Amino acid sequence: MEKSVNWIPLLIGLVAGQRSMTPLAAVAMAARSGGLARDNGAPGVMGRTSVVIGASILAVGELLGDKMRSAPDRTVPPGLAARLVSGALAGAALAPHARRLQAGGALGAVGAVVGGYVGLAVRKRALRRFGQTKSGLVEDALTLGATTLIMRADRRQSSRCSAVALQKARPTGRQPAQYSDKQEKPT
Repeated sequence: MEKSVNWIPLLIGLVAGQRSMTPLAAVAMAARSGGLARDNGAPGVMGRTSVVIGASILAVGELLGDKMRSAPDRTVPPGLAARLVSGALAGAALAPHARRLQAGGALGAVGAVVGGYVGLAVRKRALRRFGQTKSGLVEDALTLGATTLIMRADRRQSSRCSAVALQKARPTGRQPAQYSDKQEKPT
């Protein structure tokens, strides 16, 4: 049976290309509250209170700082590196544990780089027409909305996968009963 591609890590990476810390904060909050799939690829530290608080503070700071005229382009090396790391971590956390690097981290990192460059091009056009603050607020709303939708989609997909796994594991009336040495066999 062929495994389907989970596009959620790529999508969260695209969002990380817009705001590097928002997806990471959302994934950390989900890890803390138990909202990630049981077989997730999140590093063990992702759900720690200090990581949730730190990522959330950085996300709010990024949302506020983006409106300043002195804010650097998202594609300068430090900004692009932050997006790449954030996209990779968030993507890995939303992928199955066994495929967290190749299917999660790699897709999240690629999405972050693509999202960073495409987002910058779109933002520059919006800046000329609407100004720094208005274009930044619209981008913030799109980023927060997309992050919310992606996290909900991941939760639904995780629930669906769990239900399918339970159905496959459930014995049917047609299967013979399995006995262990510790159980009594019927006479």
